[in-house]
Amino acid sequence: MKSTKAEITLLLGGLDEAFDRSSWHGPNLKSTTKGLTVETALWRPAPGRHNVWELLVHAAFWKYAARRRLTGDRTLKFAHPGKNFFPCPESPTDAALLAEISLLVSEHRQLRETVAAMKEFTPRVLRMIRGVAAHDIYHAGQIQLLKRLQT
Repeated sequence: MKSTKAEITLLLGGLDEAFDRSSWHGPNLKSTTKGLTVETALWRPAPGRHNVWELLVHAAFWKYAARRRLTGDRTLKFAHPGKNFFPCPESPTDAALLAEISLLVSEHRQLRETVAAMKEFTPRVLRMIRGVAAHDIYHAGQIQLLKRLQT
């Protein structure tokens, strides 16, 4: 079905509220990175559980994966080899953490541009775009909980 300006605006609004705009539900994903330290980002609540660092890169990956599916461009490559969850660097630094946050922001921007340029939406595509927003909200809550558990 052809997309309308109103549909695109609604989809972009949902993506933005979940990622970097004011929303009713509380902190969005990007806001969870404010004041984040390497120590906080690497803390695990238990062995084998994910930490904030991993969750941020995971969210960036799925924004990339959605963009790749939406464009059908199989030549697109993610910044890290692998998929879904990625190991933290062996020597984590503030600069490395900032680079991962920048990757997340970049992947969001690129996904947003892709959605804004779309001319047609199938029900499957609409569900995927809404799912990306829900995914951001889910992990924002998870990150906030991990940060609070450390205090």
